[in-house]
Amino acid sequence: MARDAQATRERLIAAGRKAFSDRGFERTTVREIAAEAGVNPALINRYFGGKEQLFAEAVSIDLAFPNLSGVARDRIGHALVEHFFRRWEGDAQDDLLRVLIRTAATNEEAASRIRAVLAEQVGLMVARVAGPARVRERASLIATQILGLAYARYVIGLSDGDVTPQTAIAMIGGTVQRYLFDELP
Repeated sequence: MARDAQATRERLIAAGRKAFSDRGFERTTVREIAAEAGVNPALINRYFGGKEQLFAEAVSIDLAFPNLSGVARDRIGHALVEHFFRRWEGDAQDDLLRVLIRTAATNEEAASRIRAVLAEQVGLMVARVAGPARVRERASLIATQILGLAYARYVIGLSDGDVTPQTAIAMIGGTVQRYLFDELP
């Protein structure tokens, strides 16, 4: 019985991930997720307590930072911004990260999820690359640039005609570089 419950939970997470990626949080209904998973909609409340909690689990994001040990210190900020462009616009586009960013503007659960990802993953990357001093502050500063870029491109709709990826990488990469290594006031 526990195995069936776990399998149902996993089907719901997979169905939620697909639905949220395809339609976003607001346009996805509990009934659609349940139908995709082949279960009764009441099971979403039973296993997750509601759509918001399912969303939080379904959009569990791994930023998958690249190994930066071979990158010249003065190019790390640029490499990080380039990494996000590859994730957002490469062959395996990261639709869940886009959905999470769009949804965070109006949904506290999504905003909380982004804050947790940033605190955990960006903070660890900053500590590895720049050392332990003021990690949370540096990670938050980096987040302002990465999330601002994502919001501008994928919510507001700025295109390559407005700012090319190469220009964004060069300019925002320089800012991320300063946030990583410059002395903070």
